[in-house]
Amino acid sequence: MRIGPEDNRVSLQRRWGVPLGVAAGVAAVSVAAVAAFSGVGDAKPLLAGPAGNPTNAATSPGASTAPGSASGGAGSAPASAPVASAPDAFTITSGRTTPIAAASVARILSSCLGPDASRYHAVIAVRTPIASQDWDGVVVAVDSAGQYVQCESKGDKGSSPDSPPTFINDRLWGTGRSIAYFDSIGAPAGKEQYLMLGAGHYTSGIAKITISYGEDPKQYPAVMAGGAFVYAAALSPGTSRLGPHYAGPSPYVHAYDASGREIYNQKKDPQFTDEQ
Repeated sequence: MRIGPEDNRVSLQRRWGVPLGVAAGVAAVSVAAVAAFSGVGDAKPLLAGPAGNPTNAATSPGASTAPGSASGGAGSAPASAPVASAPDAFTITSGRTTPIAAASVARILSSCLGPDASRYHAVIAVRTPIASQDWDGVVVAVDSAGQYVQCESKGDKGSSPDSPPTFINDRLWGTGRSIAYFDSIGAPAGKEQYLMLGAGHYTSGIAKITISYGEDPKQYPAVMAGGAFVYAAALSPGTSRLGPHYAGPSPYVHAYDASGREIYNQKKDPQFTDEQ
């Protein structure tokens, strides 16, 4: 997919979009691409801790984080450490996420999925660093068949840009891939603030996922659990003006194996080059 000049800038976020008419419910600010993936295990729900790290929802707040989910390693950085980059002239002000209470998660899924909610259990449920007019968090849930849903939240209400919400499982861009992309969204969040939020799926060989933004090489840990990952960031556009065409910097996914070796870099993925 190519983006014309009228879209202000060619953004990798926007190139994750799918053709209009494929699914009636895909919102204009929602972008996604999905690759074939393996099934999910019977993992307990993990929620993000104070630093954006996942913790087991069934354990105490002091429980250890999931292996490789947000630990140190090549290119990682504290989720809340501000960093500026050029030439996009933006500053990541926070990557901190906080857990959503179980009762709120149930209400979010119920309002997002209706009668189908009972078939899904949440694997990640977090509030974003800042809130936009429509979103302040995300819940990723999965059913017994390994079908994922991604529900954005505003308070205790949930919504999905996809129709049906499981549409994220059907946008397959080829087999043999280790990373699958669900929905990625962005929106202004108050004066001179912008919210970026996205999710996806990873295969069993991946131990850690991080996100870099734009041309800045610094990477921020994603929340990982149950075969899914979520990232969220608050940024300040600097001298850029927030407007209807501002899309923020492109987020890039990086994946590492248990030894710390990078086995996937979205910047090098042929499916996201201009030739595709």
